[in-house]
Amino acid sequence: MSWIISTENMRREDGHRVGGKGLALGLLARGGFAVPKTLCVTCEAYQAYVSQTGLRERILLELNRKAFKDMRWEEIWDCATRIRNMFLRKPIPSDLAAQLKDAIDTFFKGKAVVVRSSAPEEDEAASSFAGLHESYVNIQGTDAILKHIAKVWASLWSDAALLYRQEIGLDIQKSAMAVVIQEIIVGDKSGVAFSQSPNDTSQGVIESVYGLNQGLVDGAVEPDRWILDRRKKTIISHTPAERKQMVIAGESGVRLDALPQQLANVPPLNTQEARHVFQLVLEAEIYFNSPQDLEWTFRHNDLVVLQSRPITTLSPQQHDDGRSWYLSLHRSFENLKGLRQKIEDELIPAMINAADELARQELTVLSDQDLAAEINRRWEINQKWTNIYWEQFIPYAHGIRLFGQVYNDAVQPEDPYEFIDLLTRTEMASLQRNQMLADLADCIRNKPSVAEALRTGQTEGLDPQFLATVDRFVQRFGDLTCAVTGGTQCEQDSEALYKILLEMAAHPSLQPARSSLNDKAALQENFLNSFDGQQKQTAIELLGLARSSYQLRDDDNIYLGRIEAHLLAAVREARQRIDAHFQGASEKKIADELRKVVESLDHRPQFQPPYKQKPQDGFIVQARQLIGQPAGPGLAKGPARVIQHTVDLAEFKYGEILICDAVDPNMTFVVPLAAGVVERRGGMLIHGAIIAREYGLPCVTGIPDATRLIQNGDQVTVDGYLGIVTLGSSEL
Repeated sequence: MSWIISTENMRREDGHRVGGKGLALGLLARGGFAVPKTLCVTCEAYQAYVSQTGLRERILLELNRKAFKDMRWEEIWDCATRIRNMFLRKPIPSDLAAQLKDAIDTFFKGKAVVVRSSAPEEDEAASSFAGLHESYVNIQGTDAILKHIAKVWASLWSDAALLYRQEIGLDIQKSAMAVVIQEIIVGDKSGVAFSQSPNDTSQGVIESVYGLNQGLVDGAVEPDRWILDRRKKTIISHTPAERKQMVIAGESGVRLDALPQQLANVPPLNTQEARHVFQLVLEAEIYFNSPQDLEWTFRHNDLVVLQSRPITTLSPQQHDDGRSWYLSLHRSFENLKGLRQKIEDELIPAMINAADELARQELTVLSDQDLAAEINRRWEINQKWTNIYWEQFIPYAHGIRLFGQVYNDAVQPEDPYEFIDLLTRTEMASLQRNQMLADLADCIRNKPSVAEALRTGQTEGLDPQFLATVDRFVQRFGDLTCAVTGGTQCEQDSEALYKILLEMAAHPSLQPARSSLNDKAALQENFLNSFDGQQKQTAIELLGLARSSYQLRDDDNIYLGRIEAHLLAAVREARQRIDAHFQGASEKKIADELRKVVESLDHRPQFQPPYKQKPQDGFIVQARQLIGQPAGPGLAKGPARVIQHTVDLAEFKYGEILICDAVDPNMTFVVPLAAGVVERRGGMLIHGAIIAREYGLPCVTGIPDATRLIQNGDQVTVDGYLGIVTLGSSEL
């Protein structure tokens, strides 16, 4: 069987073998359009690879750890990371590799190429995977091309692609991937053209940058934008960009470079060139009989089509499929660098200042009317920062994703999560909070009078220094009985804090686990030695960015939690006044107004109760082994402590296994007491997994109905290496 087809030999009936992108290029070539020299590695080649290497079964095993429809992004990211590492470590079988090498050497004769995805489900009328699979530019050498073919195959199972398939209900077991290999066209100016604007079908759109198109596609370079009249084929408007950079071909791959000064004030396209591009995309629309999204480049004066796909967002019947969110999972290094600067220099200081300002407002001195206004003001502030959290902070977490991919591509470690050892650190806000608790516990150990006062509830004469430290703790970190995100249950008293401190004081203090500096240094050196020149400097910067992203993955919830806590404090003050009003004078109008404010807040999505388990069906299933995802290496055994609400944490005892829906960032103060962590939600990047690894505790995530199948007091063994939780007696 031939596993490769050239564009000259491609027919329309080959679509299922070569995918949407490959077929479009073949048809364009047959139609007389100027396209690069192109070969297509068929879906049969992919099927042969996954069958002969045993990857097909391993992929299905990974994706069946949990019902696919129920998997969250963090869990899918974990699966995608493991699957990608399989592709990196499984060489292409010799018979397939020989045929691919022979065809590539014969066709391209050593020239640099672009390696692109072309899945059959890409660019169909009902869906578009544009941007969700990988493409690699300026790949040189046959062996390197083969490696990048495997990477493109692996991108079929990327987190973004899997999430999109999950959203639109595609059968993952039927997925396959063809690969397009094109001679690279190093253009002077490049861009995209839409024959019809999604906003106005009487218009078309062109976007253009200097250099290679990769800068525009990745979002690293801002394009000039033209709006054109479809009927008259004239330019309606031109929006210039702030032209500073361009993407150029490096020794291998591409790099971002400063735009020559003489080009900074000159649009990439003149009027004639813009009309030429628009005429080309209109011709493609006629040829395919559907509106087209076309990538193009000018090499000197020659206009070349790089790819063309149907526009899938024009029909009024079509709704937003959310693909923009999935595309955000593929943020470029340059995009993440800009986001880091904004978050660290602007957003975090502003969020801290907002929380500090709210803390200075004494609620008890406000009139009822002013308190009602204050609740609404705090709601608006909380909503503002919640939106910023989702729009800015969450995407920044993908700095970890990008680093993990670059690390695994370069090092190809046996453990696909080895890179996380380079990210762990002890400057997280939650760890600082835990250290402050440990200091308070030390005070209790060293002063028996303090311990006795806390045990008996005789706290009036407590040591002033101890009380001052407690006040500082509450001022900085809030009430431990409040959930950080979405919780309404807060006790707002010190009893829960004192119970936790007494438990901590009765046992040795667990400190964050510090991996050997030599081990970390060796990992870092091995990673950085995989790069030369400018690539090495980029790798250093990426490591720093990933460490910042990893820390913020936990810290941002602490910052946001402070703001939400102040909102909840105002709501509690209102409730107290309502009770007082109705005891004495229930007819007061202000009480009714406050009640309305409080009730409306309670019904907002931000204040939904935590996850609730499915109703019991009359009996309890006693499971033996529960399968989840390994998220923190190690083995541990102990009695289960099932947490349904944050107030339950006050009962946590030393050596218990923490069982919960998900470790809220405000719950991590009990982790130093725990022997292990088990969560219903899954993923290496959820808060419980991050904190468990910081303390060197075994952690298993992604166990469906964990808090129903495991009961308080059950003997539980946690295997953080394999992702298995065993109930009942088990010897370690």
